[in-house]
Amino acid sequence: MVQARFPEPVSDELLDIEDKTRLELYRQVVRLRRFEERAYRLFMDGLVKGTSHLSLGMEAIAAGVATAMREDDYTFCTYRGHAHTLARGVPMDAVMGELLGRQSGVCGGKGGSMHLTSVEHGVMGSYAIIGAHLVIANGAAWSASERGTGQVTVAFFGDGATNIGAFHEALNFAKVWELPIVFVCENNLWMEYTPIDSVTAVEHPAADRASAYGLESIIVDGNDPDAVYDVASRAIGRARSGGGPSMIEAKTYRHGGHSRADPGTYRPEEEVEAWKARDPLGYRDRLLALGMDEAELVAIEDEADADIDAASEAAKAAPLPDLEAAYTNVWADGGWSWRN
Repeated sequence: MVQARFPEPVSDELLDIEDKTRLELYRQVVRLRRFEERAYRLFMDGLVKGTSHLSLGMEAIAAGVATAMREDDYTFCTYRGHAHTLARGVPMDAVMGELLGRQSGVCGGKGGSMHLTSVEHGVMGSYAIIGAHLVIANGAAWSASERGTGQVTVAFFGDGATNIGAFHEALNFAKVWELPIVFVCENNLWMEYTPIDSVTAVEHPAADRASAYGLESIIVDGNDPDAVYDVASRAIGRARSGGGPSMIEAKTYRHGGHSRADPGTYRPEEEVEAWKARDPLGYRDRLLALGMDEAELVAIEDEADADIDAASEAAKAAPLPDLEAAYTNVWADGGWSWRN
């Protein structure tokens, strides 16, 4: 029988973060939540093609890390990548268009929910193969190091990837080469339908293994935007200044199932409710307690509502890709005719 794993106590420590940064963190969290809620509705309406993996309840990680990044830094993420893509500045209508398989999508409607990419925003792809992107992210970090650009790569992955060989290979070589990369494990406690602690020998699947590769063990409350931003800022700053790689394990929880086809009923109800009480949107209460003007927060919320409405309508109205698009971007030269 699976035992409920309750969240660790929230730290009472108040971090020294500027008000404008906190407002940006809140803006990101609200926008990501509104997008994922709408994506769920459109999926249930049959408009999102293929499956979809949402970050409902996990938004503080994408928001906190992205806010700490430089505009030209690189992001690599998993198939649960809507939030990371949006947090780097990719327009909502382009991401929603991709989910609906429309020409207006960030990949022209050919990638869908699980394969979001926008090189101009530093979003180097969402990867469906567990852990596969970690070694590719090392390549991007190595490139930046060789070119002396000061760019930092951030690679997000789930707790299940920590038991994949590519995870260990990536950490090892990142340290051997002292690459400017930050690995971020989004530990939501469940590997699809299996609790991570039932198949892993250590309590913290990412952080407890970091020392084996010469990396500091960093654990953060992944539902606290301030805490994520603070840890990410220090890790990214260290990487940018030549201090090498870091490995952050962010403890979080998805509100729903693994994908939209999964009701998530295998999880203990008391565990789900305990984590929902730690909803990242609770950040609003902290901002009010710090003296923020509620009118500013309402304006952020209203803007997010208006943006997601506009993005949804634009995506639904956009045309489907032409059939000829199936023959583009297939090989390095952009075509396929050389195969004949």
